[in-house]
Amino acid sequence: METDMFDADVIIVGAGPTGLMLAGELRLGGAQVIVTERLAQPTGQSRGLGFTARAMEVFDQRGLVPAFGGLETSPMGHFGGIQFDYTVLKGAHFGARGIPQSQTEAVLERWALSLGAEIRRGWEFLEAGHDQESVTITVDTPEGVRQLRAPYLVGCDGGHSPVRKAAGFDFPGTDATRGMYLADVVGCDLKPRFLGEQLPGGMVMAAPLAEGVDRVIVCEHGTPPPGRSETPSFSEVADAWQRLTGEDIHGGSADWVSSFTDATRQVTEYRRGRVLLAGDAAHIHLPAGGQGLSTGVQDAVNLGWKLAAVVQGWAPASLLDTYHTERHPVGARLLMNTRAQGMVFLGGPEADPLRALFAELIAYDDVKRHLAGAVSHIDIRYEVGDGSHALLGRRIGHHVLRGVAAATSTTELLHAAQGVLLDLADDAALRDAAAGWKDRVATVTATPESDAAFAGAGAVLVRPDGHVVWTSLGTEQLPDTLRRWFGTPANIGTPVKS
Repeated sequence: METDMFDADVIIVGAGPTGLMLAGELRLGGAQVIVTERLAQPTGQSRGLGFTARAMEVFDQRGLVPAFGGLETSPMGHFGGIQFDYTVLKGAHFGARGIPQSQTEAVLERWALSLGAEIRRGWEFLEAGHDQESVTITVDTPEGVRQLRAPYLVGCDGGHSPVRKAAGFDFPGTDATRGMYLADVVGCDLKPRFLGEQLPGGMVMAAPLAEGVDRVIVCEHGTPPPGRSETPSFSEVADAWQRLTGEDIHGGSADWVSSFTDATRQVTEYRRGRVLLAGDAAHIHLPAGGQGLSTGVQDAVNLGWKLAAVVQGWAPASLLDTYHTERHPVGARLLMNTRAQGMVFLGGPEADPLRALFAELIAYDDVKRHLAGAVSHIDIRYEVGDGSHALLGRRIGHHVLRGVAAATSTTELLHAAQGVLLDLADDAALRDAAAGWKDRVATVTATPESDAAFAGAGAVLVRPDGHVVWTSLGTEQLPDTLRRWFGTPANIGTPVKS
């Protein structure tokens, strides 16, 4: 493939958290990236105010956590407004709270730019065409309409995704049944309602953001879903707040007002040839538990190293099929849990028996662990091949290592977004078997500070996204697993072309 025919290896449409995370991941894998973004400047608005425990781990595995400043996590979370302690599940918490999405985007944009990604703002996607070798998109830029060409296109352009529509992805699901308001109100000195308050006419939430500023959510029964172009006024929010609570906040103002719905949809395939989707472009749902941004970031981390491997030539295009097979079930489970939370959280009196039943069930530790794992995303397990070891397919987590000069933990070993073979038994034969992949997989001999999580395995192979794909206790040979995930060894044959 003639690389000088292309503007980049990958074009990403959308510079939200998903698109920016993907841009950084692709650059770490050596791919040339252009990100196009319709908006000339970030809005500064923030629907999301944090991210899940697993998203926080992902950021840590790329060395990004210090860029957020001091992160505070909450052990106490909820499911459908019913509170419980997430730390009943080892490694879980309710996530990093109080981090505006605008801050997350700023951190990721600086990181992607520092790695060499190009971000072109004020470039609006219009249409796309493709052939066997490439995708060509047409964009409206400040200098006029122009075209860009690349081997692959990824739509990270949100729930209304023009890329998804242009590429003809099916997007089945359920239409919105209700509309809800979201606003950052100023000068109202509201009583905190962190978990929401059920009222005869609906539900309200309120949480302080800063001195004199409160984030409010208002869900009034019978409010129809807004049209796509409708932007509610602060007066509408204040009217609904007063009808539900009896409190008059009309004397205040709003820094920002928006709306959302309970529409739930997911594409049937995350990849159609050379076009892929990630984040809200692939799945939309009721915002519950801060899961949307976090799922998009994890989509990007699952896809980024694979797509970079394909365009770099050391992996076949079929590796991209695992992006759909791994992330589509995760998206489906996300839609299931947010719909369930919506029924519990937003239903009227008819949902009282369901709320009572959930309250009973959450008293059991096994239920707490199950729900904490689902909402924190730390229980995600991919089907990665033969074996029954508890770590297979799961994230590696943070483990302190001894005897390593270049890093002190599994987290630090993943900063470069390479595969990692952890040799925990100082096995020279194992290291020799992996030598042909040393340009893609770092082999590290170390001793874990605590080996309980490794459950007797003398070695584990970790992908760049932090998920374990092989342990020495399985029946599959290490070279077979390395070929599956990391292509042909460098000293044998020629690179695979996409």
